[in-house]
Amino acid sequence: MTPAENLPAWAALPTALLLLAGAGLALTGSLGLLRLKGFYERVHAPTLGTTLGIGCILAAWTLFFTVLQARLVLHGVLIAALTVVTTPVTLMLLSRAALYRDRREGDRAVPRAPSQGDRGADV
Repeated sequence: MTPAENLPAWAALPTALLLLAGAGLALTGSLGLLRLKGFYERVHAPTLGTTLGIGCILAAWTLFFTVLQARLVLHGVLIAALTVVTTPVTLMLLSRAALYRDRREGDRAVPRAPSQGDRGADV
């Protein structure tokens, strides 16, 4: 008898739905990575899709083990919190590095930062 067979139906259904939602969101993010053209467009889809997908999968994991062990299991919540904090930081660092690289190469499609003289004109 596997541990999943001991899971009551009231917990099995939300666990299965959360797993399916998480897998679907992760798949959507992966498809966005494949379909979008430029780096700046590609970087957003996997970041958002995988963050939400991992959140749903970890919620299902937390529910599953909390019900099976008859105590609150919060390991998944900690992993989800760290993922939610680190993924946007990684996105920002990758985007800034690519922007710096593109500006250094003289790519005309990348907007330049306003110079000191330009900032005073807007005020």
